[in-house]
Amino acid sequence: MPSELPDASRDTSLTPLTVIGTDVQPLALALVPIAAGSIEMRDARSESSRQITLRPFQIGSTPVTRAEWDTVATKPVAPVGATEPASRGSSSSSSSSGGSASGRSASGRSASGGSASGSSASGGSEAGGSALRTPAHPVTWFEAVRWCNAASVAAGLSPAYEIRGREVEWRTDAHGYRLPTEAEWEFSCRAGTLGPAYGALVDIAWTAADEVSGVQNVGLKQANAFGLFDTLGNVWEWCWDYADTGRYADYRSLRGGGWADRSWSCRASVRRGSAPDAVLEDVGFRVARGPVGEAGSHAAQGWSRAADRSRADIRGPLPVGWTPLREAQ
Repeated sequence: MPSELPDASRDTSLTPLTVIGTDVQPLALALVPIAAGSIEMRDARSESSRQITLRPFQIGSTPVTRAEWDTVATKPVAPVGATEPASRGSSSSSSSSGGSASGRSASGRSASGGSASGSSASGGSEAGGSALRTPAHPVTWFEAVRWCNAASVAAGLSPAYEIRGREVEWRTDAHGYRLPTEAEWEFSCRAGTLGPAYGALVDIAWTAADEVSGVQNVGLKQANAFGLFDTLGNVWEWCWDYADTGRYADYRSLRGGGWADRSWSCRASVRRGSAPDAVLEDVGFRVARGPVGEAGSHAAQGWSRAADRSRADIRGPLPVGWTPLREAQ
C-alpha cells in the first residue's frame, strides 16, 4: 500500500520550483478539448444529486509527467506570490458512499494496513524503464497549483491562481493552466459513459490487480472516448474542490484511484480527500485550461465559494471528528 512519505524521503523525488526569474521556455502540454455538456453529481452526505452544466474547457490527455514537471521546475519561473506550505499533513479520505478513514495514503486504508515497496518519482519499477514518462509524484495540492502558475508563465498565459501562503484564489476568467474541478474531472473521465468505469479496468487502468510495485508510464493502457489516458488507476489526481468544508476543513479532493488500489476505489464516482500539504506516494495531478467564469466570479464548473461557506457553516455541537473550515473561500 502506498504511504505518506516523510520530508526526509523526498530528496530523490520532484525537483522543487524555483521562483527567481522569467527566463523560461514555453511548455507544450497535450490537452484535449472538451465540449460543453452536463453531468449529475451526487452528494453522499446530504444524499442528494445536482445537475451541473459545464462550459467548454481543455484537459490534459495524461497526468502531468515527471518530464513535464522538470521542464518547469528546473527552470527559473516568475514570482507568483506562492510560498512553501508550513507543514506536511497526514491524510484522511472520503468516498462517494460517504465513509471516511484516517490514514497515510490516498488509498484510504489506514497506516497500520502495511506498506508496499513502491518507487519514487526518480524511477525504479516503472514500465518502460523511464521515470520521465511516469506521472509526477508525490505532489501536494499546494505544489500542483504552484506548478500550474509556473507553467502558465512559461507558456505566456495568465496564471489561474492568486496564492498568498495557504490561501489560494482561482481566477475563473484566466487562460492559464489549473486543476480541474471535480465536475470537469468526472465528466472527462466518463467520456459519455454511465458505468463505474469507461471500460474493463484490466484494459484501461493500473490497479492492485496488475500487481505492480509502483507507478507506471502514462499512456500504456487504453484511452477513453475523449482520448484521455490513466484517468483511473496509476495515481490519484488532485482537483480544485474542497473535499467537504464541513467535515474535513481545508482538505482537497482526489479522484481516480492509484496503482495499489482495488477496483472499488478505481471508479469514476469515487472521491477522496487529503490535506493540501500531505505528501502521498500515489498522488499526482492533471491540468485543465480555459476561462470558465467572469472576472471576479467565485463560481464555475460545479464549484462555488458560496457553497463551500454554506457547507462549513455548521451550528451547534459537532459530530465527533468533524472540523469545519472557518472562513471558507
